[in-house]
Amino acid sequence: MILAGSVAPLLLFAAVATVTPGGATTLATASGAQFGFRRSIPLMTGIAFGLASLASVAAAGLASLLLAAPALELAMKLAGSAYLLWLAVKIGRSGPPGLDMQLASPTSFTGGACLLWLNPKGWAMTLGAAASFSVLAAGPLRLAALLGTAFGIAALVSLSLWCAAGMVLARLLKTPWQWRVLNVALGMLLAASIVPMWRE
Repeated sequence: MILAGSVAPLLLFAAVATVTPGGATTLATASGAQFGFRRSIPLMTGIAFGLASLASVAAAGLASLLLAAPALELAMKLAGSAYLLWLAVKIGRSGPPGLDMQLASPTSFTGGACLLWLNPKGWAMTLGAAASFSVLAAGPLRLAALLGTAFGIAALVSLSLWCAAGMVLARLLKTPWQWRVLNVALGMLLAASIVPMWRE
């Protein structure tokens, strides 16, 4: 049985890991500003599912196998970088909400999940969490359930906060020029989030 006090360090780790700025939080902020909370739910749940499933896979021991294959890791970095750059350009070129709404659409559940699955840093982080907190559960399946739940819930909470922050920003912006500055800034932040992926 797991005591509530014993999981406190895991919950703190998951909270810090998910609330700190990065690609996922930047995307949630941009989506909140552009589309509002309700239309951003598929993106946020996709990211949370992606992180929860990564944590579960890491706890089950599969992440170490993936990261041990240099060619696969390089392919993941390339695909993840290309996807993030595409999203950054899409955000940077968007205008105020309401313009070309028939063409504009928020990132999907699958897109949110791919954001995590194509990021080797996400794999490494969840693998580290699995190694650090393995004593909290008897066996890899229980650890997978514990880590998946902790990271999934933490991601949903933090992404909701970042999405709400985007909605607040949207209320402060009055002119197309202000929207342009925000969108370009968010796009650049998202593009910059690729850099840590390539650091050893």
